[in-house]
Amino acid sequence: MRRVPWWIPALVLLATVAQLAVAQWVPGIERFEGKAFGARLVAYPLLMLLAPAVWWVWARRRQADAAPYGAFTLVMLPFLVDVTGNSLDLYDAVVWWDDLNHLVNWFLLCAGLGLLLCRSVRPSWAVVVLVTGLGAALAIGWELGEWFTFIRHGTEADAAYEDTLGDEALGTLGALGAGFLVARSVSRGAAGPRRA
Repeated sequence: MRRVPWWIPALVLLATVAQLAVAQWVPGIERFEGKAFGARLVAYPLLMLLAPAVWWVWARRRQADAAPYGAFTLVMLPFLVDVTGNSLDLYDAVVWWDDLNHLVNWFLLCAGLGLLLCRSVRPSWAVVVLVTGLGAALAIGWELGEWFTFIRHGTEADAAYEDTLGDEALGTLGALGAGFLVARSVSRGAAGPRRA
């Protein structure tokens, strides 16, 4: 992956936190009501910074390459996309937005995680399986979080089962696409420049 400067993931984090702050503290914006933006204001930045924090701890123990800011950006982008979708009221205004969101966000998240985790995984099919499995597990975890936060005592319980299955399937499909992309990237990196 082409080198990405440090300020790109920082900008993604800042844009996400700014929108979360507006959602939490600016009164009277109906589209933000009942969507747990107080919890998101804490959880999203922590989740966005988890991969960079783990990488920095790991890099300090080893002589690692330059920081993978591109991978960090990919991991952070789904949170920005989710919050921006709420800010622009896309979840209510565009009927297919939630489905597209699950597919694309899991692709981005799993591509970033795959680039961080799979540099030395061989063969390529193992990379695809690992990234897809990780994405499926994360999709299940996300849906459990949504159920706990929004559905169990909310008004969406009637359609929750079908929506949850669809979201998990789309998340896993996005992870599969990311798995193929990461496998291709890893195999190109492993080949490296040929010596004469």
